[in-house]
Amino acid sequence: MCHSGPFPEEPFQGNLAPDLAASSARLSAAQLRARIVDASRFNPDTIMPSYFRTEGLTRVAPQFAGKTILTAQEIEDVVAFLVSLKP
Repeated sequence: MCHSGPFPEEPFQGNLAPDLAASSARLSAAQLRARIVDASRFNPDTIMPSYFRTEGLTRVAPQFAGKTILTAQEIEDVVAFLVSLKP
């Protein structure tokens, strides 16, 4: 996991990216969604994958070409979860 968060049951949390609770507290649902869809629009050097982009990617296995990592509904589910972390 790249991010840490308010998950006491998870002993091994990431430290490569911002804490999910902190990000959720400062960003709106639309801003969170945009970053999940394609974080490279905000930071071209990000290591976060683009979860709903199919064009301009590199090193994509043939069976995954033209497919998104997450579906539109899965993106909405992640956004809803992140919004639930807001204080």
